[in-house]
Amino acid sequence: MIPRRAGMLALGLAAAGAIAWTAVSQTGQATADPNAALSPDIEQGNSTESAPPAAPVKKAAPTPPPVTSETPMAERVAVIGMLNKRNGLSRDAALHPGQGVRWGDLIIRLRACETTADWEPEQLTGAFVQADKRAPDGSWHRIFSGWLYKESPSLNVVEDPLYDVWPKSCTMRHPDIGPATVAATSSGAASRPIAKKSAGEPSPGTAAEPKPSAESNNAT
Repeated sequence: MIPRRAGMLALGLAAAGAIAWTAVSQTGQATADPNAALSPDIEQGNSTESAPPAAPVKKAAPTPPPVTSETPMAERVAVIGMLNKRNGLSRDAALHPGQGVRWGDLIIRLRACETTADWEPEQLTGAFVQADKRAPDGSWHRIFSGWLYKESPSLNVVEDPLYDVWPKSCTMRHPDIGPATVAATSSGAASRPIAKKSAGEPSPGTAAEPKPSAESNNAT
């Protein structure tokens, strides 16, 4: 009787040990390895693919400083139109002040050119021109010297039966700021002027030298 009970006890202990070993084995299989790499899963947000690089940020170009003086006379360029009334031929000449061009029996010299600023109420393009014409005997005579205006040709004209001359353009730049320019602050109040008086500006009480006009510069 005793040996039978001992055998049954041994069988029970063996069965309990097998059940415990099976439970431990299943628990080890179900435990996640913290060092294991995540599998790619786009929906879960754990994809191993690298994110696309961010687009480079373009820097805004620096604002050029304001122009404080107009284009010097020697750097300006005027386009002068010429017409031969007899044969209908025409020609354009791009000249700097001080330059001249000969076309047939006509010589044109540019002395100056100027345009009004963009903010002026009346826009004018003027050129101070001197015109010399060759006579039939070969001698040269000045037929015009004065200002010509593109927008108002009737102010001054080259009175010649053969040639017509007129300005087409004058390339120059006007200053962005001047002695009376004020800088606006964030509060809207005006600050002190930001431009100093230029060296060529007449002092108070001193009359500025007048420029040649259509009435006073038509000497031949």
